[in-house]
Formats: sequence, C-alpha cells, structure tokens
Amino acid sequence: MLKVKEIQLRYGNTPALKGVSLDVAAEEIVTLLGANGAGKSSLLRAISGLVVPSAGVIEFLGARINGFATDKIVSMGISHVPEGRHLYPQMTVKENLEMGAFNCRDRGELNRRFEEVFLHFPVLKTRSKQLGGTLSGGEQQMAAMGRGLMAKPQLFLLDEPSVGLAPMVVKEIGSIIVDINRQGTTILLVEQNARMALQLAYRGYVLETGRIALVGTSQELLGNEHVIKAYLGG
Repeated sequence: MLKVKEIQLRYGNTPALKGVSLDVAAEEIVTLLGANGAGKSSLLRAISGLVVPSAGVIEFLGARINGFATDKIVSMGISHVPEGRHLYPQMTVKENLEMGAFNCRDRGELNRRFEEVFLHFPVLKTRSKQLGGTLSGGEQQMAAMGRGLMAKPQLFLLDEPSVGLAPMVVKEIGSIIVDINRQGTTILLVEQNARMALQLAYRGYVLETGRIALVGTSQELLGNEHVIKAYLGG
C-alpha cells in the first residue's frame, strides 16, 4: 500500500531524514520507534504532504505522491493525526469532527461517517455540542483521531496518540487502534510507548538520527537487546 524509498529531508541546513525506506502492506499495523528528534514525525509529515522531501520517492497504492498537496493526499485515502491533537478549541466536538470530512459533500454519507466515529468513540457523541477546548486530554485525543477517521482513510497515520495520557486511557486508545485496524484500516503508528506500540503492531522500524537502524516483526523487536535497553526500560 505504502512504499517510502530513500527519502531525504532537511530543515534548513539540518538533515532530518537521511535516506529512509519502509513499506506498509494493506491492513497492517506498522510502528515506527525512535527517540525524540529521530525523524519520526518528519517522516509522517512527508507522507501526508506537509513537508516536501529533497530526494526519494513516496508511493501510495502504486502512485507517486511526492509534491502533492495535502488535501489531494487526504482525498486519495491518507489521514494524518499529528502529535498534539490540534483541535479547534472554540469549535464544538461535532464541528471539529466535520473538519475531517471537508471532502464529503453528501449529507447522508457525512452522517454515516459521524455514526462510525461514534461507534469507536461513544464519549464523543455525548460531548458533541461541547467545545473542543473543554475536553479532557484523553477526550481530545479521541476527537483528533475521530476527525482523522471522518476522511474515511485507507491509511491512518497516528503520531504519538498516547502522549500525556493516563495509563487507563492509553489502554483504551490502544484497544480502539486495534478495532480500527480490524475493520480494514491500515495504520502507521509513531509512538514513544514502545512496548504498547509493539504489542499492537505486526512489524516495526526503529529510526535513529534520521536513518532506519532496525527492522523486524514485533516479536523480534521485543526480544532485541538494543531495543530492550534503549526503548523498553532495560
């Protein structure tokens, strides 16, 4: 479904990605692990068109998408939930969700998308008229994910969905990610909580200082000595 080939990306004179390659097959959960500053968010931003790589190729469903505008990439079937949620605080939950369906002009289809999101996140239905800025951290993360799902993505890019959340909420978010995947959505997950990410994912990549350092199944990475020491707390 997704093929990233030798992507390079710079911010001014600072290299962020140094020839990164990875692939994600349809209906997989693939996780991308790495320390802060390793380039994980930059890679998601490149895939979704928020930044333009200086070299390399990004292909989605066989089509090269380098240089495409973000709205076109969304319309092709890629949805990106960035780190930090980025809700509109003075808009209601329902209005925030509707922003994710900017490419939907059919009211019946829009209502079906709302109901699908509310099945994953029932709390959002009860909070639908509440302002986004008044939600708890966990509810804001659910709203951000719900907004991404409103675009009906084939590929869902999730950047740090558990950051700053209580352990019970993290567990709930993990279960929802699995449910979304079981319903046919492919997921590329960036996550600081490496143990949770590897428990959810089929395969993983470890990104270090802009390069892929390790690749393997989740079980292989959970048993890798370097991963254990660097990302799993010893």
